[in-house]
Amino acid sequence: MQLDEAFHYQKGTLYGESVSLERIAQAVGTPCYVYSRRQLLDNFSAFDRAFQAVPHHVCYALKANANPTIAQLLAQAGAGADIVSGGELFLALHAGFSPRKIVFAGVGKTQEEITAALRAGILMFNVESLEELLAIGRVAKRLGRRAPVAIRVNPHVDALTHRHITTGTAENKFGIPWTEALDIYRLAKRLPSLAVVGIHAHIGSQITSVRPYEVTLRRLLQLIEQVEELGLRIQYLDLGGGLGIQYHQERPMRPQALARCILPLVRQRRFTLVFEPGRWLVGNVGILLTRVLYHKPAGRKHFVIVDGGMTELIRPALYEAYHAVVPVTRRRGAKAVIAEVVGPVCESCDVLARDRRLPLPAAGDLLAILT
Repeated sequence: MQLDEAFHYQKGTLYGESVSLERIAQAVGTPCYVYSRRQLLDNFSAFDRAFQAVPHHVCYALKANANPTIAQLLAQAGAGADIVSGGELFLALHAGFSPRKIVFAGVGKTQEEITAALRAGILMFNVESLEELLAIGRVAKRLGRRAPVAIRVNPHVDALTHRHITTGTAENKFGIPWTEALDIYRLAKRLPSLAVVGIHAHIGSQITSVRPYEVTLRRLLQLIEQVEELGLRIQYLDLGGGLGIQYHQERPMRPQALARCILPLVRQRRFTLVFEPGRWLVGNVGILLTRVLYHKPAGRKHFVIVDGGMTELIRPALYEAYHAVVPVTRRRGAKAVIAEVVGPVCESCDVLARDRRLPLPAAGDLLAILT
């Protein structure tokens, strides 16, 4: 089992950077989240540098982690923000993200949210449907503004990821089918309250291969040629996010691998690339500290009951996601057991780790849930 880069053992105790996690738990209580500032900024820098050869924006997907301090750090580092709600718009502006680097996606934008985003002067709306396009046009007309829009195209590309986090196939609720997108662009061109500035696709999350990105990009480039024949100029090509990280046995790519695939196809183009990474920037930056309350043998099973649960980390309950679990303090000679690490919520799915081989912890011990 590999620890995340920012976390390591010193004399049998787990540290985040140079700080003992035991000390943090004593100071603030559990359950609590611990993040590495250094790793966060290193991750952003690596993504940003990978595409330095072309004009680009790296817009952090606030849905991945809306902690205000993390948002502030990324804004100060020069990131933009990818938002999907009025609440995230509020957070992005207060964290210091430039409105000209904020992109607004999501299938359920309300008139109030559209109004707030227009008044803030965001970079563009990533439009998910015909009715949404018309709604944005009506709000912009009422405000006496032109709304900058990109059409979110559903390219019908399998991202080769979990079915709950794939977003780019015909069965998903996101975007406009790529075979219908040209008609939407024709309509948008005729609406004086809209300014067509871009094209957008987001095909899923926890993607570990460059192939889905390449297929998506080639389809978008074909569509861009057709759109520009209409007399429209695409200023921004937004390829979304979705770059995967390692939780268990995955072999994810780094942004440099994605850049090697993408840059040769776009280097001579006039648009600015936009990316919306979330998980890749923050996933390996944080851990969840939780304290053992009880150990309960039940036949051949061992339940380790902790004070954190699905209310702090929903992924295992939502789609049986794997997160490594390690003791904060290693005990010599501790008996190894196959355990279920479970939370205190009155739901049978409140399980953080199933059938996991662990040194048997005692009540009061700290566990770290990684990534």
